[in-house]
Amino acid sequence: MNFIFISPQFPHTYWNFCSRLKRNGVNVLAIGDTPYDALSSQLKESITEYYRVNNMESYDEMYRAVAFFAFKYGRIDWLESNNEYWLEQDAKLRTDFNITTGVDSKGIKKYKSKYEMKKYYIKAGVPVARIHKVSDIKKAKKFVDEIGGYPIIAKPECGVGAAHTYKITNDAELEYFFNDKPDLEYVMEEFIDGDIVSYDVITNSECEPLFESMTNWPPSIADIVNNKLDLDYYTAADVPEDLKTLGRATVKAFDVKSRFVHLEFFRLKKAKKGFGKKGDFVGLEVNMRPAGGYTPDMMNWAHATDVYQIWADMVTSDKRLVPDLGKDHYCVYASRRDNYSYKHSYDEVMSKYGDKIVMAERLPSLWYDAMGNYMFTAHADDEDAAKEFINFVEERA
Repeated sequence: MNFIFISPQFPHTYWNFCSRLKRNGVNVLAIGDTPYDALSSQLKESITEYYRVNNMESYDEMYRAVAFFAFKYGRIDWLESNNEYWLEQDAKLRTDFNITTGVDSKGIKKYKSKYEMKKYYIKAGVPVARIHKVSDIKKAKKFVDEIGGYPIIAKPECGVGAAHTYKITNDAELEYFFNDKPDLEYVMEEFIDGDIVSYDVITNSECEPLFESMTNWPPSIADIVNNKLDLDYYTAADVPEDLKTLGRATVKAFDVKSRFVHLEFFRLKKAKKGFGKKGDFVGLEVNMRPAGGYTPDMMNWAHATDVYQIWADMVTSDKRLVPDLGKDHYCVYASRRDNYSYKHSYDEVMSKYGDKIVMAERLPSLWYDAMGNYMFTAHADDEDAAKEFINFVEERA
């Protein structure tokens, strides 16, 4: 089997996907823009060959890289980046090289368009916030009236992450948005007062779950980015049955085959007419790739398993072969920013939690806005312990 992995050097833990594929006997061919000598030793050992392009944004360069591998090694069986930013390019390359093991150019729209996503949540029987494609302020105000008033959320129709997302609470802010918004296609949604959780799943070729996990996210990544707040969240191995039911139905509705995906839901803080009672789930967005940052590694620690191997086994055998190895618990992430002073020093954090900390490192600059400058990630026995860890790490001086 010939598998082309796009940009396996970022995030740096993605070498694990390549490693597990190689362990399963796959011929792993990598394309990226990092010089070969700058690749980690783990990644070098996990691939057969690396093709460096000068600019991964250049489709011509990426096309030539895939063509080179196809000429040298024969038919390409899989092509994947597991990265939100490259999903559309991945799909186009699959289409142009007739690689049928992933989403093609025609099918990618329902995975990228926030407007189109709603249709599939509804098909799955999941309630969703009402949505409006932004055109002019008059129609926007009409939408606000239809949903019963402010606040509303405005975000790019095909955006990545929470960049350029706005919470609008009155007419003045709406007018400011129209005068100042970036030159992008936007949608507006009614505001849902809920905690954000994700249903993270690896599916087989029949859209059936091989692995399921849940992550509790902060109330608003947009607020984290816009207000330079500390990011904290935690992954839980125990997934509520009602979230499993909705997540599985959503996977079926989207026809998600043979993928590691990240589906976002609101968990209502209070009852909302037309949506459900307190604690019920409302569909938010789908992301047809693993959860961001080092969250796959957090799933490993929470479940005491190896999601990279589960994913590789899905690729090669369409089955799950790896069990969860320990009891269900939590893995928690807490960040810090360079422009703030914190009550507890690095040494104090390590002294108090050293036996539980699994990662402590400076983050890539590309993640600074959303994820902070420095992070600590640790085991936690329960939700209270996870919150205690967050408070200790992020308490300001």
